Amino acid sequence: MRSLTFVIGTGRSGSTALSRILNTHPDVLSLNEYLASVGDAAFPEGRGRISGAEFWEALFRPTPYFASMIRSGLLMPEFLYTRRPGRYTARSAGIPALSLMVLPHLTDDPDGLLDEIRASVLDWPDRPAAEHHEALFEWLGGRWGRTAVVERSGYSTGWAPGLRAAFPHAKFVHLLRDGPDCALSMSRHPGYRVITLMREIKERTGVENFGDLTDEHVRSLPPDLAPLLDERFDPALVRDRTFPLRRFGALWSELVIQGARFLDGLPAAHRMALAYEDLLDSPREELTRLATFVGVEPSRQWLDGACAQLDPSRRGSAGKQLTAAELDELKESCAPGVRALERKPS
Repeated sequence: MRSLTFVIGTGRSGSTALSRILNTHPDVLSLNEYLASVGDAAFPEGRGRISGAEFWEALFRPTPYFASMIRSGLLMPEFLYTRRPGRYTARSAGIPALSLMVLPHLTDDPDGLLDEIRASVLDWPDRPAAEHHEALFEWLGGRWGRTAVVERSGYSTGWAPGLRAAFPHAKFVHLLRDGPDCALSMSRHPGYRVITLMREIKERTGVENFGDLTDEHVRSLPPDLAPLLDERFDPALVRDRTFPLRRFGALWSELVIQGARFLDGLPAAHRMALAYEDLLDSPREELTRLATFVGVEPSRQWLDGACAQLDPSRRGSAGKQLTAAELDELKESCAPGVRALERKPS
């Protein structure tokens, strides 16, 4: 079994750049947004074992909330497939879950790779979902000759306990970024604006899962929220809306607290915290530490190329772009997360 590492975090923390850097390492299979793409569907609750055909369906079926965003013309920069579309479109059956962000990160021919995966996966035997995932990681690693698997999805701290239970041998990296800078980036990202609105819908209706929403719940929502539950909506409802920055500061705090608490419960050999600012300040040292943790060699050639991909200009964006009052309010909403990070794991 290849080594397996999950990079968890809030998102908007340099994680996409980290996936690109890891993808250039000759021994790393970098799975970009794998869990965000197929996680919920490929870990069916209450099912002990699933067939290869059922696992394939979870990999292929378009992710509903991403499909709705694409149909509505609200594209995220992470949607790699839409930049160089192939045989699948939002207007037809939709873009397969695995194709939207995962496969274009690995190859220039995501449709061809998807066909290869289908041919392999369909006849796999019945087994627990985690074993299907591990088998796919093994297959992909073998195809490219990679010895270590690193999965990285944004907005992923909530999945960490379930991943620990499903993959007890896995390691975890908690990727962090300065709270106000990260929250400001969230506020401008279409995905996080949608997340914030979906959270508001849950708060207003009192449901934990959208599957529990009734017609009465939907009718109770304001006219600028209810349409977001449709298969297609006016993107201006998300794009042109004014959001209080403190919402994103509070979201950052919530996610950071989750991640810090989770990391604190892991054995020392299975956990690593990585700050984006440290990565910018000391890229060679931090990437060497990361490679060693993952289990690959931090070669000089890889480090040279990796350092060239980092963008120091993203540091301190909140302080440069916000008024003093706005920055103070944002810092206040980030304060609980900052306090959680000050409590180092034992």
